[in-house]
Amino acid sequence: MIVLPVPMIVALLLGFLFLRATLFTETPRLLAALLLACACQSVTVSVVQYYGVSELRLLQPITASLIPALAWVAFLDGAIRSQRKSRDLLHFLIPGVMACAVLAIPVTIDALLVAIFVSYGVAILVMLHRHSDDLANTRLASGHFPAVIWRIIAIALIASAISDICITLALSYGYHGAPGLILSVFSSVALLMIGFLCLSPDIVTEPVEGDGDEYDAPSTAPGMHRQENAPHKTNEDVPVHAIMEQLEALVIGKKLYLDPDLTLARLARRLGFPLKQVSTAINLVTGENVSRYINKLRIEHACRELETGQNVTTAMLASGFNTKSNFNREFLRITGSTPTKWQSHSTVTQQTSISQ
Repeated sequence: MIVLPVPMIVALLLGFLFLRATLFTETPRLLAALLLACACQSVTVSVVQYYGVSELRLLQPITASLIPALAWVAFLDGAIRSQRKSRDLLHFLIPGVMACAVLAIPVTIDALLVAIFVSYGVAILVMLHRHSDDLANTRLASGHFPAVIWRIIAIALIASAISDICITLALSYGYHGAPGLILSVFSSVALLMIGFLCLSPDIVTEPVEGDGDEYDAPSTAPGMHRQENAPHKTNEDVPVHAIMEQLEALVIGKKLYLDPDLTLARLARRLGFPLKQVSTAINLVTGENVSRYINKLRIEHACRELETGQNVTTAMLASGFNTKSNFNREFLRITGSTPTKWQSHSTVTQQTSISQ
């Protein structure tokens, strides 16, 4: 009976997820590359630790150092910015730096690898905190879930660094059999977690290229049509209430909130204001972040649909949601009830009013 080590099983799972992502879904290229890097790292760990291919031992930290760099660039590209920047390529020099350390100063490998994983993990957490969960390129229908997913990925990177620290401590205390177990547990769990999270529909939105792109309005939103984006305003002194007036005219007046692919970046481009100004205006005036503000409008629309007798799925799709999980979560958050229960209660209330 063939028994595969845990890292090899993880590698096979990640390889399957990579093929599924590239062949059957519209997963962004950087997230697919992150999946592939995690799969390759699991293979490397497996053949070195369990199959005795010591020749690849020096390759292991080099391939490992690519993972946090890929995660960081994928995070910026898919969540924060609407344009890719050429300086992002500098992050892919990290494996080269690690290769130099492996060849010239091998004693620094462990410390350098820990620093790389922790630095990128902390950087993602800091960026998420700075943006208050208002991620530019993730669908607003997903609510806070994209930020939660990226937080977990950041924590997984930091956990991988902790595993390296544990290995160093185990060896220093003479537990020479511990590294294999630690790698199997920490590394495999972290890599598998990153891999599965990369395929979440809440974070696989491709960024919209350039500030000058046109935006196609959904057919469900009457009165909307293709138009050139407004010129980008740079006046930081524009009152937040003035921004909100323009935003409400666009979002409510033209029912832009019904677009299931609406993102903060697209909303800001249509308004012609920087992302931060739009996000700040919504927060100061409504006390909500952007996704909660938009999803509240969507749930109010869904309630009106349910009151007319539409079924839950029809109301969901007509209100700008693509998945029942997001719809049910936001509906429960706003109304305190599930869509089915809310509709039943509404029907009873209407019948009572008619009978009276």
